[in-house]
Amino acid sequence: MQALQRIDLQQVSEAAAGNYTNLPLSLVNDHVIRISIMTEPFYWHYHPNSDESFLCIEGILVIALESETIELHPGQLFTIPKNVLHKTSPKGPRSVNLTFELEGMETKTE
Repeated sequence: MQALQRIDLQQVSEAAAGNYTNLPLSLVNDHVIRISIMTEPFYWHYHPNSDESFLCIEGILVIALESETIELHPGQLFTIPKNVLHKTSPKGPRSVNLTFELEGMETKTE
């Protein structure tokens, strides 16, 4: 992860193999930008020390909250405040998303 480096998101997405990939792409101050290739649901969890933003770039990302479920389509952004329980999953075979979060973010299960 270096500054002043061009990153081709489509190339990274196409090269990713396996059921779940969450690769750090870049550091911005004290935050990290990751590309997440999802092919299966992630477990219920929350982050006590960081908000988390999702930008869908391929497929549909489903974000389940305790009170509602959000579907993100390509080009849509959604931010989950710290301490909010959530679960993410692809709708269909795969979703590709960028996540923006504190580099030292903690993840806790319910």
